[in-house]
Amino acid sequence: MNLRQIEVFHALMTNGTTTRAAEVLRISQPAVSKAVQELERTVGFALFNRAKGRMSPTAEGRLFFREVETSFSGLIHLKSAAARIRDFGSGEIRVASLSALSTNVMPKVMRSFQKRHPQVAITFQARMSSSVKELVASGQFDVGVAADEIDLAGVIARPYASYQVAIALPPGHRLQGRAVIYPRDLHDENFVALAPEDTTRREAEAIFAEHGVKPKIVLETPYSTTIAAMVEAGLGCGMVNPITADPFLGRGMMIVPFEPAIHFRTLLLLPPQREPSTIVADFIEELLKGSSGA
Repeated sequence: MNLRQIEVFHALMTNGTTTRAAEVLRISQPAVSKAVQELERTVGFALFNRAKGRMSPTAEGRLFFREVETSFSGLIHLKSAAARIRDFGSGEIRVASLSALSTNVMPKVMRSFQKRHPQVAITFQARMSSSVKELVASGQFDVGVAADEIDLAGVIARPYASYQVAIALPPGHRLQGRAVIYPRDLHDENFVALAPEDTTRREAEAIFAEHGVKPKIVLETPYSTTIAAMVEAGLGCGMVNPITADPFLGRGMMIVPFEPAIHFRTLLLLPPQREPSTIVADFIEELLKGSSGA
């Protein structure tokens, strides 16, 4: 079998008729039929039932199409890679980050890196920290930034940045006049909390327990930006990363330092057993420059 036969088969299965497949491929209908017949002879079984001039896939044809679909995904990736090389010339870098840094730190880092390497294609995804780790561990992505609650198996991890927790207060909240918020101030307050597995939340819960304090949790989320949005909407107060909360300030929501100090800690992740390329090393350099607030 050859690639053209597979391409014709894929077009016929996808479009349903020889007429439409011929139009998509810009070849004649007899050429479509001939390519399918040659493919059937090669594979040794019928791919289509033919009745009254119409073709419908056989059970074997459908099974074979599943395998063809997998192969076509690989071909599409190759075409995309070729397009990136054609358009950008110097290669690509794939970066994943926890969402808390995706709207503040990462855009500045990307801009600085792009100035150094204007011909490099950047693929960026904002994910949950556990997903960031999996993308890097599998080798699909070159660099990741994640919160420190993740399992570190399968990645090279080093400390990245640390941000001191602040308490976000909704408009008109009774604590907005405070210079500092202490655990006792949050007792029985409506509270938008981080996810239970978050290390920052666990540290906060230990402090609350030590002081006999129990906020009233009204919502849980793994995203600091979501906490800020929910606080602004008036659901309650919550612990936020100050740089994440910045876009929400000035609209009634306020942030106040929390004592004793708790920090959001992040990690820089790299795939194992792989020396960073020059491009990746340069991106890491820009990341380290961009870790303001550490």
